[in-house]
Amino acid sequence: MDEAERLHGLFMDLVRTGGLLQTDQTIPGHPISMSQAFALHELDTETPLSQRDLAERLRLEKSSVSRLASEMERKGWLVRERDPTNRRLYRLRLTDRGRALHAGMRGAFHDQYVRWVGEMTPAEREALVVGLTAFIRVLGDGPLPWDGAGTHDRGHDSDGT
Repeated sequence: MDEAERLHGLFMDLVRTGGLLQTDQTIPGHPISMSQAFALHELDTETPLSQRDLAERLRLEKSSVSRLASEMERKGWLVRERDPTNRRLYRLRLTDRGRALHAGMRGAFHDQYVRWVGEMTPAEREALVVGLTAFIRVLGDGPLPWDGAGTHDRGHDSDGT
């Protein structure tokens, strides 16, 4: 087995073991999907993001982010406001309820990460940091396999969604 096959198998195992195939499942202990959790994380800033910016950060379609934002707004986690300088754009801002949900999840995940890395040797932790950093870099340099020929343009149109 070559290195690419081995890496492919390891990532498949990571996705399965981490429960990431359960797209209809919520994060244990929280009434939230994985996409919503990542959106909360990206939006927990002082400066509201546009839906376009959130789509780019999450690497999701504009229409997916629009639906995601609508659902999160319905749950009271965020508000969508028209940008005063560009009425075509929506700005997304977390509510106090959304920030509290994110803070609770962030703490729970951090505690889990501390447990996981505590079971690794220092050399394993360092290798993981180096390897994942490099892998994320090369993933960000090109299209994802499911983006077809790589002509997919995420989040870039004039409607601001």
